[in-house]
Amino acid sequence: MAEVSSNMPPQLSRLSTTSYFPTIPRGVPKAAISYSQSVNEAPYTALMGVIVDGRYPERHAVTPRCRVRKQVGGTNRWRLPDSLGSDLLGSRQAIKSINMPYNTNMINIITAENPQSSLHLEAERPYVFHQVVDRPLTVSQVPSTASSKPGLGLLSRESTVLVRAPSKLRGPTPSTSGPIRKFIPANARPATPKDIFLYHSKKSQSFIGPDVVLKCLGMDWELHRPYLQKAEVLSQLLKQAGEPHMQKYYRNPASETLDTYIKKNNVYSNEYKDISNRLSMVEGDEEGPKKLDHPAHTSEKRISSVTMIKLDIKDPLITKTAMAVALGNLYHDELDVDMEDVANVLAASSHIGYKALQNGCARLMLNNISYKTVCRYHHACTKYQQEEVVKACERWLELNLLPELSNQIYLREISMELLQKILKSNRLYVPNEYTVYRTLSYWLFLQLNPSIQLMPSHSTVLSYFNSLPKTGSFLERDDGQIYGPLFSAVRLQGIIDTNQIRDMQLMNILPQSQLIDLLTQHYHALQGGGDMSALKHFNTGAIRQGFIIDEEPHYHSEVLSIHGFHFELKAARNAIGQLSIYMQRLKPGDPILSFRQCERHTFSIRTDREVRYCIMVQDSGDDLKTTGIVSQKFGLGEKVGKSEILQLDKIRTPLYISFSLLFPAS
Repeated sequence: MAEVSSNMPPQLSRLSTTSYFPTIPRGVPKAAISYSQSVNEAPYTALMGVIVDGRYPERHAVTPRCRVRKQVGGTNRWRLPDSLGSDLLGSRQAIKSINMPYNTNMINIITAENPQSSLHLEAERPYVFHQVVDRPLTVSQVPSTASSKPGLGLLSRESTVLVRAPSKLRGPTPSTSGPIRKFIPANARPATPKDIFLYHSKKSQSFIGPDVVLKCLGMDWELHRPYLQKAEVLSQLLKQAGEPHMQKYYRNPASETLDTYIKKNNVYSNEYKDISNRLSMVEGDEEGPKKLDHPAHTSEKRISSVTMIKLDIKDPLITKTAMAVALGNLYHDELDVDMEDVANVLAASSHIGYKALQNGCARLMLNNISYKTVCRYHHACTKYQQEEVVKACERWLELNLLPELSNQIYLREISMELLQKILKSNRLYVPNEYTVYRTLSYWLFLQLNPSIQLMPSHSTVLSYFNSLPKTGSFLERDDGQIYGPLFSAVRLQGIIDTNQIRDMQLMNILPQSQLIDLLTQHYHALQGGGDMSALKHFNTGAIRQGFIIDEEPHYHSEVLSIHGFHFELKAARNAIGQLSIYMQRLKPGDPILSFRQCERHTFSIRTDREVRYCIMVQDSGDDLKTTGIVSQKFGLGEKVGKSEILQLDKIRTPLYISFSLLFPAS
């Protein structure tokens, strides 16, 4: 080594003698983590010793570093990796420790945001949580009376998250010009309906005391006569109220003392002073709302001529927050409504007769229909005669009920009447017939289990219905007969897969007579060369299958197999940019068929097969293009095995493409 170092350059020699390489940090000693691993594995090892092979599990050694905890009580987690034997209490504790149901903490963990994807990199945009396609948007949790208003200094930090248009959050948001936001402490109280109303009404720049007091929803809303002319109901009540007379207003002593301190102190901004100058509204308490001349809070400097009006409202859609927003919008011309409150504000504006606000809420709803809002919007707009929004919601459901809403927990909000209407629509997009049955079974499960907070898995739904009494099917029971018309919309003859039919038998929702009739129809169709003799009407009996093109369409292909006949459903762009949509019959051993289809499925060798079919293409709007109901004989050759081609010049994705076909007797 000395000889080698003598031949090295002086620079490298000095570097080799002075360089320092830190040692690799030592790992965690096994003794430090062995006890934690033993505790986590204890229930499994204990149960394995009883259930699997009866062996005695190895216990963790008692060392000065860790001592084995003694088992105390019937609610503790099982921590002793001993053989349970006949210990029923220990078996129960071990099983309970490894089977954890969905509770509030578990839901928060599962739906937690990823910190890496939630970084706030743009200072000019209000902070919103990250949104992905497979999970709904999550915002900070605030009480139901809170509202998102940036200019109100009394609001908490959690209530300053603005959610104006959830469907556009993934796109760029223009920068907002205005004053710099004030720092809001994290422990500030949430906004009350009074705060929200003051935020809206201060935009009028009117510092004159109110001359009208509206008694509604257990509160006294202090209003100004000129602004009430926008609302027909309030203006009519004002005409019937008569002349105003002198009234004593009150504020509690603590509020007046605080207002006096704010006015004399120059530290507070004008925003606080403007709010403190307003006459306070009276919120009802447990003893009921206090009157304006309440002796405990009467103040001589709160005397004015006011008109008292009263409006009785008994509507579950109307909250105090919604009424505060509706009355506050009387004081400015521009619409200022949060998207999460728009349905409730529509209800409140309808009761006070504010037509301009009703139309504004309807416009907001039309631009923000999604799986989270469609049911709520449809219910509110049906009740308050907003026909345009009702039609838009029903149109959205026709296209997205099965592919999108059926996978979300919001499926529980759709009413039975609306669900039945959508399922019987001729413009309903159906991926396959079993999807209709599965959606109905999920919806029924959510109606019978209203406390479920997460969308259940298919195995959960299957196990639940399979656990019901086997004395009869669910639809034959007294509490299940009302759901019979819903399941009558399922075209059972289109469910061919044996695994799907077996799941339907295990669920035991449909009467056994219907399932036997289904299998009988399949048998007769196979023996009769595919003839569906029991089906007479195309619109109610044709088998449906389709797919969605949501990107630039170049080529899409699916296979529809029924009664020994196999068809390829195709959508391809041709050389001139047109999208061609058609179906063609496949031969046995065609490359597009899977190995299972070629080896296991039945093939008919009939040279021709008469088919009645219809191809329909829809987009997210009202555009519809269809071939109509066509009757054609399909052969095995290329020229005789292709259907009519439906061509599209202008393509606006997403496209909902549906194929319906029926085999008449031939």
